[in-house]
Amino acid sequence: MKFKYKKHFGQNFLNNKNILNSLIDAANISKKDVILEIGPGMGILTELLAMRAKKVIAVEKDRELVAILKKKFAEVLNVKIIEGDILRIKIDELGLKKRYKIAANIPYYITGKFLRLFLDRNNLEMRSPSPSIMVIMVQKEVAERIVAKDGKESLLSLSVKAYGTPKIIRKVPKGAFMPPPKVDSAIVQISRISDAWFRKNKIKPDVFFAVLKSAFQQKRKTLKKSLSNLLNTHLAVSQPSDGMFEKFAKKRPEELSLDDWAQLWN
Repeated sequence: MKFKYKKHFGQNFLNNKNILNSLIDAANISKKDVILEIGPGMGILTELLAMRAKKVIAVEKDRELVAILKKKFAEVLNVKIIEGDILRIKIDELGLKKRYKIAANIPYYITGKFLRLFLDRNNLEMRSPSPSIMVIMVQKEVAERIVAKDGKESLLSLSVKAYGTPKIIRKVPKGAFMPPPKVDSAIVQISRISDAWFRKNKIKPDVFFAVLKSAFQQKRKTLKKSLSNLLNTHLAVSQPSDGMFEKFAKKRPEELSLDDWAQLWN
């Protein structure tokens, strides 16, 4: 069946099984695992996942592809194809009753929203469980931002690290895709996903991210300047005199690690 790629869906299909197996290996999939795949495309990754997992739930937005996938996997009992936009669909309708794993070559334009949706479950008042591990294909530049450290933190990197441990598994050249995207890609693994960091430090995620966002909106300013108004708004503190605040006051937000933010917060 001839298929016309749709640019507005961010369709860049990867058919290289060696690269796809690297993605699957990073998720450490066994016959006990339920896998959520987003944007299965022609189902190459779906097919490989089905060989290793207990069940694969694949969510596809393109109606034409849904028809192709349902025909392809009609007799594969552990694959469920769902038509829908993963950013709009109700997660509890996917049948994810227990912890699951995400393995996907996601459309790159949804990366930020996708990460927030599946990492920040409590803040979004979701009642369905969060994934235990997430292995996704993203733009190489985005992957490097997610794992950044040593004074190069970003709102994205800290947001991910607050919930899990990110790692770049491998770089993937743009020529490996059909049609090829304009940039190279990378497989990113986010393991040990939980809200343990927030519970340990007694920090409310919504307040933390409001402060973090404000700081990075003025990232060229020192924290003393960028957070002065916010401290009063969110924490009811006008002029903190604690020595720990003074330790970080003259630094810019990208210079602080997640542990630094925990120290500063407490």
